[in-house]
Amino acid sequence: MIPRMLRFIHVFVACAGVAALLAAGAAMAKDPVVGMPAPDFHVTGFDGTKYQLSDFRGQVLLVNIWATWCGPCREELPLLDRYYQLRKDAGLRVIAVTTEDSVPPSKLKPLSAVLAIPLAHYFHGNYGAVRALPTSYIIDRDGILRYAKAGELMLDDLNQLLTPLLRQEPASGG
Repeated sequence: MIPRMLRFIHVFVACAGVAALLAAGAAMAKDPVVGMPAPDFHVTGFDGTKYQLSDFRGQVLLVNIWATWCGPCREELPLLDRYYQLRKDAGLRVIAVTTEDSVPPSKLKPLSAVLAIPLAHYFHGNYGAVRALPTSYIIDRDGILRYAKAGELMLDDLNQLLTPLLRQEPASGG
């Protein structure tokens, strides 16, 4: 009786261990792959607007992850806003997503009111772990991820990365 019980416990523990590993693997977000379709995402703007990837089909989208305590982020945000204002007619869209350890959205509402780009929070998507801030993702008109890196974007970077994408028509005709 005891050997059977031990065998049962051994099998039960082994199965539980495999199940835990599978669950952990499923929960671990993979990094998105440049050149492949961008993973879907859901994010909530400070004004309550809900956005998802499909809302930007036919446009070039820059998703910027930033934090209020990040010096390069605070320098980059006004540049992204000005660049968006200059290039929005060409189909550029930008969303600036604050990290959860930033100041509460209620304290950022005055900033949100003066920016042309939407500030958002509660970003959900299979975009892997953000390893450094700021982190930006650029998605082309057809939903293909074209850029995914940490580090502050400068004007030359924006021109080099975005201008060719803004000149392209969507392959899907959309």
